[in-house]
Amino acid sequence: MFFDVDFTLIHPGPRFQSSGYRESCARHGIIVDEGRFDEACVQAAAVLDDSAETYDAGLYVAFTRRIIEAMGGTGPALDRVSREIYDEWAEHAHFSLYEDVADALRELRARDVRLGLISNSHRCLVSFQSHFELEGLIDVAVSSSDYGVLKPHPPIFQRALSLMDVRAEEAAMVGDSVPHDVNGARRVGMRPFLVVRDGVAPVVDDDVTVVRSLAELPDLIAPAASAEG
Repeated sequence: MFFDVDFTLIHPGPRFQSSGYRESCARHGIIVDEGRFDEACVQAAAVLDDSAETYDAGLYVAFTRRIIEAMGGTGPALDRVSREIYDEWAEHAHFSLYEDVADALRELRARDVRLGLISNSHRCLVSFQSHFELEGLIDVAVSSSDYGVLKPHPPIFQRALSLMDVRAEEAAMVGDSVPHDVNGARRVGMRPFLVVRDGVAPVVDDDVTVVRSLAELPDLIAPAASAEG
């Protein structure tokens, strides 16, 4: 079973919310309106074109800049503060593990399910495991910044499957994104799981399993009776 990382296993703290953007911009003499943050994120999403296959840091810096501009930010320091925020996204200290993650991963491993990570982030997936005390749980980790290919494109999934030495039809992908995680998994024949912890779940096809917590996964993937033999 493979997992997306950002917004599936971990979530950002104040550094990447409206107050954090305001503080970062203020240090560079840029004034923004915190009240426009949520809508700014929606507007900026168009920058992250799902058709792009190759990882490009500049794309994510542009995404961050678009958020700041939509919050009313202007000035010659826009590129500098956007790059700063992008760089800090890779810092684990700015993130927290969702409460359901550690126990769910340990239970899956206890039921002999091998686990992997497939991430579009540029964070280090080795130090990620040690920072969040997940050592010994993850067998394979592939990031788009290291491998060079973004989800939902097949090569990054195929790379992870190859490293795990498992066929696509024997594997599952768990993530919070329909375009990146669900659609990417389907393109290579993996079973897709969509995590929707809060709010209304989107309408999905019958082959997609929606879970509200990772705690649901062990019994969906490896029921205890089967695991016991």
